Amino acid sequence: VARRLSLRKHPECHSMAAGKAIEHLAQAGNQEQFVFHLPMKRYRNCNFSFSGLQNLVNNAIAQKEKEEGIQEGEILSCVKDVAAAVQHAVAVHILQRTYRAMLFCTKNSILPSKNAALVVSGGVASNQYIRKGLQNLADANDFALLCPPPRLCTDNGVMIAWNGIERLRAGLGVLHRTDGIRYEPK
Repeated sequence: VARRLSLRKHPECHSMAAGKAIEHLAQAGNQEQFVFHLPMKRYRNCNFSFSGLQNLVNNAIAQKEKEEGIQEGEILSCVKDVAAAVQHAVAVHILQRTYRAMLFCTKNSILPSKNAALVVSGGVASNQYIRKGLQNLADANDFALLCPPPRLCTDNGVMIAWNGIERLRAGLGVLHRTDGIRYEPK
């Protein structure tokens, strides 16, 4: 979406990563100016998919470009509203699917009945709007929310290392010897 909105050309966002630019612009946008239907509503599973949402957003952007008489690659006057609406739709999709997974895990005793935790990392964990929604979801369901600091959420190596530290502390799935492990480069 950031690429389609040409946010690298936006004066406030030229040096920001795509997700950060969307989050930044969304703060001043009106999410109600665009309504993007959530993907996969008819599927009763825990899967995520953003391709349908991306198509809706691309179509809305193309329509606004036509209305404003601008070419693809120019900045829309409503770019902040688009960013806010997209961020909101992504957050709601993530929250709904995560809630479904939490219910599934609780119902099937996959998680402990007390002290259950929701761990979120990666770029999504650095978005404060989404993180706040996940915190509210966790609080409402008596889960702890565990997220690395946002500055550590964009580097996969750091996230893998953090996961390793947590697993080592918990004694889960940690190999103490590497004998017999076969490595295959892709």
